[in-house]
Amino acid sequence: MKSRSLLSTFCSLLFLAFAGCTKTAPSAEPHSEVAYYTCSMHPSVHLSDPKAKCPICGMNLTPVKARSTNTATTNRAALAKNTPEIASHEAESSNAPPTEFNVPLKRQQQIGVTYASVRMQTLTNTLRAVGVVDYDKQRHWDYVSRIEGYVHDLKVFSRGESVARDQALLTIYSPELLTTEREFLNVLQMREEAARSGTESSRKGADQLYEASKNRLRLWNINEKQIADLENSRVPKETLTLYSPFAGVVQTLGVDQGRRVMMGDHLVDVVDLSKVWVWAEFYQEDLSLLKKGGVVEVRSSSYPGEVMSGTLSIIDPFIADARRTVRVRIDLDNKDLRLRPEMYVDVKLSTTLAAALTVPVSAIMPTGLRNIAFVEKPEGSLEPRLVELGRKVGDDYIVDGGLRENERVVSSANFLIDAEAKLQGALKSW
Repeated sequence: MKSRSLLSTFCSLLFLAFAGCTKTAPSAEPHSEVAYYTCSMHPSVHLSDPKAKCPICGMNLTPVKARSTNTATTNRAALAKNTPEIASHEAESSNAPPTEFNVPLKRQQQIGVTYASVRMQTLTNTLRAVGVVDYDKQRHWDYVSRIEGYVHDLKVFSRGESVARDQALLTIYSPELLTTEREFLNVLQMREEAARSGTESSRKGADQLYEASKNRLRLWNINEKQIADLENSRVPKETLTLYSPFAGVVQTLGVDQGRRVMMGDHLVDVVDLSKVWVWAEFYQEDLSLLKKGGVVEVRSSSYPGEVMSGTLSIIDPFIADARRTVRVRIDLDNKDLRLRPEMYVDVKLSTTLAAALTVPVSAIMPTGLRNIAFVEKPEGSLEPRLVELGRKVGDDYIVDGGLRENERVVSSANFLIDAEAKLQGALKSW
């Protein structure tokens, strides 16, 4: 009797448990008007749970209303729920063209949207760089000893000393020079005798010896005037005097008075600074704007407010491999010696471009592969437009395609407008 009562109680409990398990769970399906839930900062997120958070940034999700293609949208949302990576890839790889979307005017005012016009204008492109002053290599003379001897007399004594054209710099005593001058005078006498009583062949031979002896003197830094003086005086000298080839300053002085010098020893450098070079570097993207003969403005912090004008004379055909820059040479007059070698200066090169259609830089949303502008339409509507851009000039881009003159485009709050466009499905991908 007792066993029958326990069996009856066990069957009753088993029936109640089975009945509880067969009850239908509450429906978790979203409202029929909502296709899926997404994040305003990450539109690639498509989830069906209204209480879920964005898996990327943790923000609350925003509902997206269903369109006429309910079945496809529901399937895509279900797929996104289980595989968000696939949904993200699908959104990014979509090639659907942008469509118009609406942002109420009141909402635009709240987020600070402003507009700018696409206009045709003539642009002036300005390139700036830092330059380094250098002396003109064509106005520099480096005296090197071509004979052996001793410094007999110094006429200049320090770096920076001014010298005039044909001013004596130093004299060198050389017994070898004395011997060579005597040989030249002997050849000169023989040439004169051959000219008076010699045959044609002897006169020709004497002339050849004369020119060879004269060239030997030239090779020893003896100028034409000194050779002419030797021919007139017929008196050989034991010293060689070196003269400055132009007016300038002493750059270096490598000897002292009385020092012995050997062939090849450095003696003195003279440089004319009335004209100088400025070397500057520009990025390779600006190479098309560099033209020989262009006028360049040069400024120095040593002379505030003063503008010096130079000419772009050389464009280096080689690009600096590390900096990706091109080197240019600017020639300047420097008669007052205000610019000194190794001085830093500011270089400004202005180029006027042909009239072109332009849009402000702030109106463009760069996405890497494409550039997007949001064009104003009536009643708060906006149209995302793919834009082809040319050169950036100051605060504007040159427009090669995608926009028309006098159209108005969003010039501020672009990121917020871009989020609205993706939220409403106007931009399927970047």
